[in-house]
Amino acid sequence: MKNRLPVENAGDTDVCLSIEPYGEDFWLRPREVFTVVPMSDGNAQFTVVVATGVITVWLYEDGDPHKVMLDYEVVDANGEKLKCGHQRPTDSDSS
Repeated sequence: MKNRLPVENAGDTDVCLSIEPYGEDFWLRPREVFTVVPMSDGNAQFTVVVATGVITVWLYEDGDPHKVMLDYEVVDANGEKLKCGHQRPTDSDSS
């Protein structure tokens, strides 16, 4: 089974989930859970950085910072694949 990273917004405002190095954004509403799923068969390890209003995730193969995994998907609680910009607020600075 592939490593998966569930990300939950336990706050009371929307939070941006940013996946690097592409900077793709997926917006979680309060109490929502998205899951980051690497598509590679390699051993994915995650680095997570949290700042006000944003959770940034990097995926690395075998924990090697020189082997960034570029193929992934983000799914909602129903397993539906989400597209970049999902639920992005209209007043957001993200693009």
